[in-house]
Amino acid sequence: MEKPQEDAQKWVGDSSVDHKGRVPRRAATGCWKASFFIIAIEFSERLSYFGLATNLIMYLTKVLHEEVKTAAKNVNYWSGVTTMMPLVGGFVADAYLGRFSTVVISSLVYIAGLVLLTVSELVPRMKPCDPNICGRSLRLHEVIYFLAMYMISVGTGGHKPSLESFGADQFDDNHDEERKKKMSYFNWWNFALCSGLMLGVTVVVYVQDAVGWWLADVVLTVVMCLSLVVFVVGRPFYRYRAPEGSPFTPMLQVVVAAAAKRHLPLPSDAGELYEVPETQNSDKRLLCHTNQLRFLDRAAIVEYKYDEAAFAAENHNSLRLATVTQVEELKLILSMVPIWLAALPFGICVAQANTFFIKQGSVMDRQVTNSFKIPPASVYSLSAIGMIVSVTFYDKLLVPFLRKATGNERGISILKRIGIGMTITTVAMISAALVERKRLRVAVTEQTSVVSMSVFWLLPQFLIMGIGDGFALVGLQEYFYDQVPDSMRSLGIAFYLSVLGVANFLSSLLITIVDHITSREGKGSWFAKDLNKSRLDLYYWLIATISAVNLCGYVYLARRYSYKKVQRKVVVADSPRADV
Repeated sequence: MEKPQEDAQKWVGDSSVDHKGRVPRRAATGCWKASFFIIAIEFSERLSYFGLATNLIMYLTKVLHEEVKTAAKNVNYWSGVTTMMPLVGGFVADAYLGRFSTVVISSLVYIAGLVLLTVSELVPRMKPCDPNICGRSLRLHEVIYFLAMYMISVGTGGHKPSLESFGADQFDDNHDEERKKKMSYFNWWNFALCSGLMLGVTVVVYVQDAVGWWLADVVLTVVMCLSLVVFVVGRPFYRYRAPEGSPFTPMLQVVVAAAAKRHLPLPSDAGELYEVPETQNSDKRLLCHTNQLRFLDRAAIVEYKYDEAAFAAENHNSLRLATVTQVEELKLILSMVPIWLAALPFGICVAQANTFFIKQGSVMDRQVTNSFKIPPASVYSLSAIGMIVSVTFYDKLLVPFLRKATGNERGISILKRIGIGMTITTVAMISAALVERKRLRVAVTEQTSVVSMSVFWLLPQFLIMGIGDGFALVGLQEYFYDQVPDSMRSLGIAFYLSVLGVANFLSSLLITIVDHITSREGKGSWFAKDLNKSRLDLYYWLIATISAVNLCGYVYLARRYSYKKVQRKVVVADSPRADV
């Protein structure tokens, strides 16, 4: 007969199952052996996404002949929808389909969008042309093009939150070694993301500019199809979580129960609050009580604890009695709202990298040799380099050092990591403002559309932005995955993505407001049709100021934040003490 410790090493006890619905064997499933299949499809999806997204503003201005401010808004709208759709996809994955099935279905929708995009470039009556030469409207191509792009948005909506959370599910939180590997997982996930990004904004973008958009679309479609096959082949190695229904239902029950008992006094001892004994709920992690938002604790007050019949009736009425864990899960979500709001200015900074930063590069000297010129969107690869360096340095050097210095499993807390990233990103916006001011001075002197100033002047802002992303973006991913209730892991990743989605919409709104105000003053809009007559430097200073002010509020929130505490023999690294 095996000892309990040996049994725990052999079998995974976190409520996951293998592909046949059995308790997974630890040695045969999960961890890196499963994650490599998952990271492979993430690499190809990011290759496609960034190959299209980073050059989108150039496509809209050069092929569809849109003005810069209109194109920037359209890019922000598309990026916003693409990063908001995961809220729907994450909910469906957690509540109904499961993460594996959601990834497969959304990947097929994604591939259908890529196929339609390819068709719009190859079919003679649909392919784009200069209206002055071919004598026909671009309207049909424009409709099909945006339909295909928004199909890709829908595919991303299911793919992105489900895949990342599915990958993190391959590591058991109750196992010390696997828990530490999960902390590295988010770093190496972003390493793969940046690798796909770099190929997307260099090789794919070069093919788009030098050969044709149609060939790039064909390549991306083939690569995405192959990666889906690889993902499905890895099915026997995965650990799966069964969908548990809508995660919002128990939260609504807590609100109703707390409202019904609003006149009851709160007990002085939290031990009097109701909780399902762990022996009856062994497959679900229970949460410790916290003193945050105590008015919700009334939902867990037992009204008839001395009357067995009345207690039994109350216990079966989910609208009258909730468990401490259900109450704490609602507290977790409510506590996330201020952090989510405080992350929006950071998202606005990120939104500039694939719009105005790239447009800046298009009017600078990009000639490397007599026969080779860097495509404008390829400059975005500098940001990926910064993120790769940042993530590698953090995971391999900084975390081991900080673990020894602080005794914290993570090295530093998640919110500190995010705050460092926000600070670095603010510096990137200041750098962007200084470089753009210099570029405008050169443009005034030379009086040419493309200035002689090298595109590598943009290196600091892209590199600093990438380093900031390595801290803040990875930190946000880990925060929203780790701090949500266990049944909402896909939605947690969707919450992270929604920060970037709402930030893109806010960026478009900010452009509209600034354009309206500056045009009315009679000095000319900050977003003129000619970039050399614009004032992007002032716009960057405005964003840097907003980000700096917001950072002060974020520090205040982070210092008061209470991390998730689990009632198991698991140390949650960010909590102030080990949980019992």
